[in-house]
Amino acid sequence: MKVIKAQVLGFCMGVRRAVDLTIAEAQRAAKKNTPVYTLGELIHNPKVLGDLSALGVSAVKELPENCGYCSVVIRAHGIDPAAEKSLREKDCHIVDATCPNVKVSQLTAEEFIRAGYCLFIAGETSHAEIIGIMGYAVAAEEGKRNSPFFCEVIGNVKEAGKAAKKLYSINNNAKTALLGQTTISEKEYDEIGEAVRLFFPNLEIIQTICSATKERQNALRELLEKADAVIIAGGKESANTQHLLVIAKESGKPCALAEDSSQIPKEFLKYETIGLCAGASTPDSIIEEIEDFLGNF
Repeated sequence: MKVIKAQVLGFCMGVRRAVDLTIAEAQRAAKKNTPVYTLGELIHNPKVLGDLSALGVSAVKELPENCGYCSVVIRAHGIDPAAEKSLREKDCHIVDATCPNVKVSQLTAEEFIRAGYCLFIAGETSHAEIIGIMGYAVAAEEGKRNSPFFCEVIGNVKEAGKAAKKLYSINNNAKTALLGQTTISEKEYDEIGEAVRLFFPNLEIIQTICSATKERQNALRELLEKADAVIIAGGKESANTQHLLVIAKESGKPCALAEDSSQIPKEFLKYETIGLCAGASTPDSIIEEIEDFLGNF
């Protein structure tokens, strides 16, 4: 069996930065015997989360009571500004590991709302990144304008059409802008933009898709032309990894998502050429493990 790796794979800049900051904080806190928490999972990869747990880092939805003098890491996906303010009012050490690209999206949403725009956000309503961006929009709106506040998350083309129609019925002359989750596929983002433009031709589409996301998606498309089947290495809860899986499925080639080598379907071992790509939160160790496993057949 021949294994072909995608030209771009593994940790992106934002993930590597978040992991490095968290490891450094865990090492610092260990010397003082103080706990380290992340608000939610730092990134969506079970191997990395297990390694961080071994260093004493706990992922929690809410901080425990009497957590003074603990360390709190704001994960790569960012956080709602109201939640961050609440954190800073506690006696804890805060490490902001928000991905710089996500931070740009947060501040852009804030800027557009303050400028009187109605905002569409393309992404998953329940995703931490979207919750944070929405939080910045809401915070910018408070006490700012007399006109109705409009900021809606749209997950697909159908939802985009409904949201645009809703706004059109309220204000057909509204200034509008579209932001996207940094991990959304470029094709899906373009389609959502076109759906909104049917109602608002002057829609401003802000290119918030992370370059690392685009690079991995393009690398996968190139890989699909060379391989009989494709394995996508990454966490099942990772949005960018799931988008890679969607692209692979659309190609018609056999494909599967695997968090480690044990999850590779047995039928994939019959192919002569296997392509291997990975999400932006997949560590090198997992990529190497899967490559070695496939290479033995």
